[in-house]
Amino acid sequence: MDRLPHTGVSTASPSDLSPSRAPLTTVAVVGLGTMGTGIAEILARAGREVIGIDINESACRRAVTALEVATARAVHRERITERERAGILDRFSISTDLRAAADAELVIEVVPEDYDTKHAVFAELDTVISPTAIVATGTNALSVTRLAAESAHPERFLGLHFFNPAPAMKLVEIVSSVLTAPAAVEAVTALARDLGKEPVALGDRPGFVADGLLFGYLNQAAAMYEAKYAAREDIDAAMRLGCGLPMGPLALLDLIGVDTARTVLEAMYAASGDRLHAPAPILGQLSEAGLTGRKAGRGFYTYEAPGSATVVPDAATAEVRHSTEGARPVRAVGVAGSGTMASGIAEVFAKAGLDVVLAGRTLEKAEKAKARIGKSLERSVSKGRMTKRAREQALERITAADTLDAFAEVDLAVEAVAEDLVVKQELFKVLDKVCKPGAVLATTTSSLPVVACARATSRPQDVVGLHFFNPAPAMKLVEVVRTVLTADDVRATAHAVCAAVGKHPVDCGDRAGFIVNALLFPYLNNAVKMVQEHYATPDAIDAAMKLGGGYPMGPFELLDVVGLDVSLAIERVLHREFREPGLAPAPLLEHLVAAGCLGRKTGRGFREYAKA
Repeated sequence: MDRLPHTGVSTASPSDLSPSRAPLTTVAVVGLGTMGTGIAEILARAGREVIGIDINESACRRAVTALEVATARAVHRERITERERAGILDRFSISTDLRAAADAELVIEVVPEDYDTKHAVFAELDTVISPTAIVATGTNALSVTRLAAESAHPERFLGLHFFNPAPAMKLVEIVSSVLTAPAAVEAVTALARDLGKEPVALGDRPGFVADGLLFGYLNQAAAMYEAKYAAREDIDAAMRLGCGLPMGPLALLDLIGVDTARTVLEAMYAASGDRLHAPAPILGQLSEAGLTGRKAGRGFYTYEAPGSATVVPDAATAEVRHSTEGARPVRAVGVAGSGTMASGIAEVFAKAGLDVVLAGRTLEKAEKAKARIGKSLERSVSKGRMTKRAREQALERITAADTLDAFAEVDLAVEAVAEDLVVKQELFKVLDKVCKPGAVLATTTSSLPVVACARATSRPQDVVGLHFFNPAPAMKLVEVVRTVLTADDVRATAHAVCAAVGKHPVDCGDRAGFIVNALLFPYLNNAVKMVQEHYATPDAIDAAMKLGGGYPMGPFELLDVVGLDVSLAIERVLHREFREPGLAPAPLLEHLVAAGCLGRKTGRGFREYAKA
């Protein structure tokens, strides 16, 4: 073994699991893949003596090289000194023999996600490690309880789940089985905090919090792609631009490893029986073909080389995407509605140089909506995003009206009224009568069938969905929803208009939730179920998704912002459309809505808010 200084065997007695026991100073990391190497790095940086163990000698050497490169980069960026770097490297040793863990006070296992492999490692460790040592598994899919029960000291056994890349990601899930001594959890929690991490203590269930929510969402995205509902690029762009996620779900599956995702989902399905956790068949097909993602050079996408992050064109890359060929000219737009979304959409069109008619139920409502646009534009001026002259010109392009008759000469009519199908259908009947032949009629619905609006007219071929996201001036995404009746040139027109106003269009068919809501709201519903089942608190779940998944908001923050009543309505629509038992709204959500706890707008939802 390449040596390092160490503190020797702990002097604590075998029964000493008290919180006052000495800090964990010598740690063995078993398995030096990407995750194991990252964990070793943060431990060595934090002053721990680290023993890296892997049966593959080349993996050991790669770990040393990775640490040398990472610390050299840190010196170059003046985050550490050369002396500190030397200390870090001196505290890290490698071995291909598990007996090297004999003096470790904590052993962290990060070998491949296979029960037999892990069981064999722990069985051998039981024969060599100190009886006072704490043993942690890095699994995110296998049963911590089962592994603990078969170990020599189950009271010292727990789960310690870091997130990739371990040096950067703040979250650490600390997982107890029913056999784990609380003091072991306390000792490892203290270590995690000393490493600069945010520990979340949890019970044992497949996926824990972050992966338990994440992999269900990833699975549904894979199924959506497999059903040819939307292109892979559109699914990924929709979730990045519509939800602010750092990566799209299919790109993330490639990064995690398609085979790894399938393993996690198999474990989740075995525990839950929820068909939404049953791995999408495409995950099995790709895994069996060896197309496991970036590490193989091909998964949902094709990469420049195995291990590369650079995507290259392949057979699934459309030669011509989102064609605007044959698009109808659009110079004037009518926006029906006077709420936040209607005024935001009108602002988008006006800033892009299009003439806009903004029609409310009364002229007063329309004028108020225009005034709201004026204030929004003024904020852009104050932030240096536009000139005062540009603001004035944009406002001059907007005409307030109290009747849809004012839409007689528009090329595109956009409905942005209440999310009520009857209301929308009545409005489309009027648009059918007042709009000129050839005008495109669009609905901004987020959950209702676009075709139902189209059938309210005598020209369903001219109707398309244009689902903007709130706030419309800031959000880049627009879901272009084509029904089975929408004409090709109408779809092309929708894409041309999006391009003209600086938005990113994604194509999808006319079914509940489209792309974003169909993937987002089941994830939110599953988060509510975790709280309902007393598995974790809203605070713990929000922290897990922000720190472990890079989400801009936790699910309960988002639910309270969106409104629990709005969320419940969308979840009911999804459940009614897809008939999946797992999509049934969580009873806790229904109870909160019934109690009038709707989120920030009522001052109470999953949290309480100070009144303005």
